[in-house]
Amino acid sequence: MKSVRHILTAALLSTAFFSSIIGNSYAGAPYAHVMLISIDGMHAIDLANYVATHQTSTLAALAKTAVQYPNALSPAPSDSFPGMLALVTGGTPRSTGVFYDDSYDRTYFAPGSDCSGAPGAEVTLAENIDVDSTKLNAGGTPGQWRTQIDVAKLPMTLVGGKCVAVYPHQFSRVNNAFEIVKAHGGRTAWSDKHPAYELLNGPSGTGLDDFYALEQDSLIDGSDKATTKSFKSERDFDAARVKVLLNQIQGMDSTGTSKAAVPQLFGMNFQAVSVGQKLPKSGPGDDAGLIGGYSDASGTPNNALAAQLDYVDGALGELVDALKAQNLLDSTLVIVTAKHGQAPIDPASLRSLDDAPYAKIPGYAFHIADDASLIWLDSTTRSANVQAASAYLDANAETLGIGKIWTPNQMALAYNDPANDSRTPDFMVTVNPGVVYTSGSKIAEHGGANLDDRNVLLLISNPGITRKTSTALVQTAQVAPTILNALGLDPKELQAVQQEGTTELPLLPF
Repeated sequence: MKSVRHILTAALLSTAFFSSIIGNSYAGAPYAHVMLISIDGMHAIDLANYVATHQTSTLAALAKTAVQYPNALSPAPSDSFPGMLALVTGGTPRSTGVFYDDSYDRTYFAPGSDCSGAPGAEVTLAENIDVDSTKLNAGGTPGQWRTQIDVAKLPMTLVGGKCVAVYPHQFSRVNNAFEIVKAHGGRTAWSDKHPAYELLNGPSGTGLDDFYALEQDSLIDGSDKATTKSFKSERDFDAARVKVLLNQIQGMDSTGTSKAAVPQLFGMNFQAVSVGQKLPKSGPGDDAGLIGGYSDASGTPNNALAAQLDYVDGALGELVDALKAQNLLDSTLVIVTAKHGQAPIDPASLRSLDDAPYAKIPGYAFHIADDASLIWLDSTTRSANVQAASAYLDANAETLGIGKIWTPNQMALAYNDPANDSRTPDFMVTVNPGVVYTSGSKIAEHGGANLDDRNVLLLISNPGITRKTSTALVQTAQVAPTILNALGLDPKELQAVQQEGTTELPLLPF
């Protein structure tokens, strides 16, 4: 018969028992939980303006017990995938190998190709890989991402001579904070705008205990328009996922059907502000007369964007109130930031252009352009076309609104050498302020490297933090090591932190 001592020792080594007696925290950790919120598109100036005019708001209350970073920059290019990965890996595309949610890999093959033909394929990991992107549930069961992703729509690669599909989580080259929290016995959860954000499971494929995605590009009921074409529909889209976090705070899983420990690391993104910045006017279900975007260069929001900001502030209030109700606020570090900004803020600078000329570059293989352009050349003829491609971009700089051309040698310095790395574009083009590549009516976009793309809000809040402002230039990639430090874990367990030397954010009291 085992002794009582042996039984207790075994129990103490059990993750479940250990978590139950210390409130799901790590022994000696500054905080038991971290709630990470990305308000996609929201700039530092948006936060400053909103707090100044809404002094009783949730954002104003959080700022009173926070360290703020008004000079925080998201990665360049400032797209959703690299922006999200920066927050949880501590890395830029240099280490993650992820430049965009629609990019290119010189060693991959197209979906359904069985890896036949020459390698080199577009890698699109967004609504296109859904079972059915017209449906809010993406054609599957929310909370069960494998039912929402159609494996036949995934890019393919050769592994040990066998042709296999590449899931989003296999695309990042480095681990992330979710994986590390899991490895130390913690629980993790996230909610985002596409099932493709199972990317955050990380290379291990196991980073998230609870991942809940709805499809943002699904059609509005009774309409042929996507959710992104309506301010109200986008608020409703976010509200459905706020409910997920409320369930988790209350000790349930994302669906609210099963009991589960409150995650050590959890959160979501909001899309309402991003759509408020991009959509010019009322859509299906909206009140008449709504105008998106900003009215001036100072970032004064038009009525539609103002309503989106108010909605997000109210939703944050629900989350904070829930933490209070569960006696979790004091033990939770709340991080509010954004994957990316949105450009332009100044409506007078908007210049809508067609990106079609990029496809005429000599040696062209693929490009993606929103308010910047990433360009890959055909690797089989690359050496013969680099100079001609550069000359073409120079000659078409005015037509394409080009501000700067990042040549292959500059890309090698900033990221990796495109001659040797399968992911790094041969060229990156950043545009003159205000240029947006669009064939439609959107009045802003992200993905570039200008200030409006990259300068995002960042505040780290807890009731025990004394209000401070750091005017230092910081990177959103510094959030990742800060998360681990807050949970009493070693930031150097992040591979990108080791590779890029990413440091924690300054002025924090832990």
